[in-house]
Amino acid sequence: MERIKLHDKVFEVSIPSEKIQEAVRKVAEQISRDYNGDDCPVFLSVLNGSFMFTADLLKNIEFNSEISFTKLSSYEGTSTTGKVHELIGITKSLKDRIVIVVEDIIDTGTTLEKLVEIIGAQQPREVKIATFLFKPEAYKKDVKIDYIGMEIPNDFIVGYGLDYQELGRNYKDIYTLVSE
Repeated sequence: MERIKLHDKVFEVSIPSEKIQEAVRKVAEQISRDYNGDDCPVFLSVLNGSFMFTADLLKNIEFNSEISFTKLSSYEGTSTTGKVHELIGITKSLKDRIVIVVEDIIDTGTTLEKLVEIIGAQQPREVKIATFLFKPEAYKKDVKIDYIGMEIPNDFIVGYGLDYQELGRNYKDIYTLVSE
């Protein structure tokens, strides 16, 4: 297995890029079936982690759409703090719009729950959630996740937009932390 070292941690490949792209296409096909172009949804990408998934997803969407970005944070090192901070707010009006939230990974759901609350204050017509990765063992909230690229174990991972202390986002594969 290919390994990388980021700061003081070692990671090994767990999901190769071919499987990643296959999962992205699957999510894009599902969204394209649900929204055949009659409406122009706003894809709301949650930075920084979802930038690669968002770019690949939108390349595979078969209708006109808009994109906007927001940035929330709840992680420190390899674990969640439980507190969500809005670092970049939503700058586009979402009133009466279809909003498709694009997340890189959903684990506990704390960040997602806060984001849905923030979006709800703008009175959108509909909110759908698309995530590339989902950790069902870690999920603690009741927000419905509409589109899931892959379910994974509750391991700490990097690559394909995901980081460990800001390193590792640039890798095309996903790597799992090797037990210490």
